[in-house]
Amino acid sequence: MNYKKLGKILGKIMILEAILMLAPLVVAFIYKESFKHILAYVIPIAALTLVGFLLQLPRPQRNSLYQKEGFALTALVWIIMTLFGAVPFVISGDIPNYIDACFEIMSGFTTTGSSIITDITDMSHSTLFWRSFSHWIGGMGILVFVLIFIPESDDGSSMHLLRAESPGPQVGKIVSKMKVTTRILYLIYLGMTAAQIIILCIGPLTDYNAMCEALGETAAAAYYEDKVFHAFLTSFGCAGTGGFGFIPGSMEYFTPFAQYVVSIFLILFGINFSLYYLILIGKIRHVLKSEEFKSYFLILGAAVTFVFISLVGKLEAFPQTYTTEESFRHSLFQVASLITTAGYTTTDFNVWPMLAKTSLIVVMFIGAMAGSTAGGIKVSRIVIAMKGAYINVRKLINPRYVPKAKFEGKLLEEKTIGDVFAYITLYSFLFVAALFLLSFDPVNGSTVQIMSDAGSYEMKHGFFSNFSAVLTCISNVGPAFEAVGPYASFAGYSAFSKIILTLTMMLGRLEILPVFILFSPKTWKRV
Repeated sequence: MNYKKLGKILGKIMILEAILMLAPLVVAFIYKESFKHILAYVIPIAALTLVGFLLQLPRPQRNSLYQKEGFALTALVWIIMTLFGAVPFVISGDIPNYIDACFEIMSGFTTTGSSIITDITDMSHSTLFWRSFSHWIGGMGILVFVLIFIPESDDGSSMHLLRAESPGPQVGKIVSKMKVTTRILYLIYLGMTAAQIIILCIGPLTDYNAMCEALGETAAAAYYEDKVFHAFLTSFGCAGTGGFGFIPGSMEYFTPFAQYVVSIFLILFGINFSLYYLILIGKIRHVLKSEEFKSYFLILGAAVTFVFISLVGKLEAFPQTYTTEESFRHSLFQVASLITTAGYTTTDFNVWPMLAKTSLIVVMFIGAMAGSTAGGIKVSRIVIAMKGAYINVRKLINPRYVPKAKFEGKLLEEKTIGDVFAYITLYSFLFVAALFLLSFDPVNGSTVQIMSDAGSYEMKHGFFSNFSAVLTCISNVGPAFEAVGPYASFAGYSAFSKIILTLTMMLGRLEILPVFILFSPKTWKRV
């Protein structure tokens, strides 16, 4: 293990986090927040800068990183970012419990969007900004951002870091130089974020009349005046496909225009960013031929159709009353939000018909495209797994069968299929393990009072609550169902369960292996 090299990169990450914390500090000054809220960022900024500087002092004898070191470093970075990123919440008093604060910021960095906050109106502007900004930071990946600035090695070290942090079964360079690749990815990411902010600022964002009726004139006026601020927070969440709410009801009080804009950008951020590069250089036909691209929109369209039919056809009785346009808008928004694992909501889908809820659960498992900012298993893995299963069935029928299955125009290798099956197996094992551990929580069997657009109703915290909680955390989605649904929170869980779910979020975001390698004794042997 190249400890000095690891320390040097960790030091850079810590200094980077200190720089990023300047943004919520500026917000605290703009909104003239208390000295405690300003101190909440000054203290961790100073600590991160000092420790980061000290880690830069030792000179490593070897500048290269092996694959296991790259994977271990990735997991360490996310842990350190979380431990320090939670400090402002505690010092400000907005989230006084440190375990709760770690859950919240891990949910932010992993772009999950699950929250322990029960009343969002109690949060300061700086806290709201830091929560949503963490989505944008973690969306493309922390180490991907650092790769822009550190010198590129000739031994593949940079590639090891990119593979460890980027979602999906296959990661490669879109141009010959890794540094150029990361710059292109971030420029696309930044450009799309800026475009959404501008569009949301131009059009109507929140429905003032609806907010007046539900929240009162004073609250509605305050939220209405914060249009630019909320446009930034919305776009941060969409870009990172996170989903932290910053006003009551998530996006229930957004205008239809804003909800459609968010839906479209969520879908766009769920696309592999390499395809955007192909569009920029004029290779649109390559994009349209992409098997994962076509599968992504096929799954998306099918899910929207099923949910829409369920809502407009009244397949089951449920409290909400929608027009045909509202049924379509809510169907599009919720499917886009959950397939891209963003987790924003416009209505209480917790009380929707079973067909609609089942469709949402399916897309939560699948996720969007590899190479996007979304979580889940990924469309590419689902396609490869289906083709792998077909090959195995053909081999059982005819042992002499020679596989000729292709994916994205290339023959599928047995190793690729094996890796996909191994990942899905690990994913399933961790899912069951986390679900089992949550069954010990004292909250099980209790009743939660939920207030939503569907009215006030009670929901028992049972098996499906835990099932959906684990699913939403390992897939980095955000809201779950029943007692942890879109109008509830994770606050009722014990400290132990919150730690389990925090680790589950990190395992889901880093796709398991980097975290496993971190806990292997062989990883830490000196080479």
